[in-house]
Amino acid sequence: MTLDWVIDVDTHITEPADLWTSRLPAKFHDRAPHIVRNPETQWDIWQIGDASPLVPVGFTAVAGWPEPFPAAPRNMDEVPKASFDANARLEYMDSLGIWAMALYPNVGGFGSQAFLNLKDPELMLACVQAYNDFLCDWIAPDPRRFIPIAAMPFWDVEATRAEIQRCAKLGHKGVLFTGEPQSHGFPVLANPHWDPVWATAQDCDLPVSFHIGTGDFDGEFSPDRISASGVGATNAYAAVSLFLENGKQLADLLLSGVLARFPKLRVVSVESGIGFIPFILEACDYTFEYSKIRLQRPEFEMLPSEYFQRQVYGCYFFEEVAPQRLLDKIGEDNVLFETDYPHPVCLFGDVRERIDAGLRGASEKTRRKLLFDNAAKLYKVDPPDRPAA
Repeated sequence: MTLDWVIDVDTHITEPADLWTSRLPAKFHDRAPHIVRNPETQWDIWQIGDASPLVPVGFTAVAGWPEPFPAAPRNMDEVPKASFDANARLEYMDSLGIWAMALYPNVGGFGSQAFLNLKDPELMLACVQAYNDFLCDWIAPDPRRFIPIAAMPFWDVEATRAEIQRCAKLGHKGVLFTGEPQSHGFPVLANPHWDPVWATAQDCDLPVSFHIGTGDFDGEFSPDRISASGVGATNAYAAVSLFLENGKQLADLLLSGVLARFPKLRVVSVESGIGFIPFILEACDYTFEYSKIRLQRPEFEMLPSEYFQRQVYGCYFFEEVAPQRLLDKIGEDNVLFETDYPHPVCLFGDVRERIDAGLRGASEKTRRKLLFDNAAKLYKVDPPDRPAA
């Protein structure tokens, strides 16, 4: 079977143990994020600051693991090579006909929030910059086929502006930002406090990603829930909850006025699915009119759903109902495809079967938009130089 090339807009790198210890200035070495291996269990766990140990390394790289989650690789020796090695990743991509992959982090959190544990702004910024520099080095085997998404020091607006500009020059293709700044004690998205960030992303022509899990979601894995439901059910509940949290962030964005004030800004809701989007759009439009927001907010010249159509993208991976039945409500120009490799809920093993099931009956034009063209346009991905296998 001949495959058509696909662009995967959400995957993750399992960061190497020396990422920060080898890149931070010497004065930070004793406080750099680092891996701690339990000598008895052989589990590798990242430690950032004096916070409780984070999720074990293997929990974010379970693709292909023979036992169901929460069973996972214990350490860096056991995680799949394609999770941390770019050449192995390229081989994996070729096996599936994936031309390009967007790259997101694990250790710093899906919005850089884990670095807040360091409680030192200079060190926090240095960690973000070290990660972004690492990305540029990591993609060196074939930069055409990777979409580096830059982490941001969102706690500092001026530092974020500078980092967006720096990363744009380095070749990053997008900006990772928290969709829930208020959960970390910062102003909500609508607050003009963030306007310099949106303006800079717009000026640099870099889409802003709201990845799931950028808020505080420790409560999703409470001991009481795990005891009552079991680890597997708790993980499933947490995943669905995080999808829906991005729905709330989308509503917040659409009603914030940000898209009206920055008409060329593009925003991507990452790893959250697309099935809830028609309801969010309909609900936002209804409550927008019901609340007579136009009388209070003259910057709104369109309905929230129209701003979505102009500037926002959703990403799907396992869904079959939405890509077959709801594209006319979402807009086929506003949908991207992802796998979330190598995370616990990622597509793995049956990736092509899942793609075909989700696009059963779709026209070749629609299929190409969702799987390649929309992402290629958004992230400026050059056309493949050869056919897929």
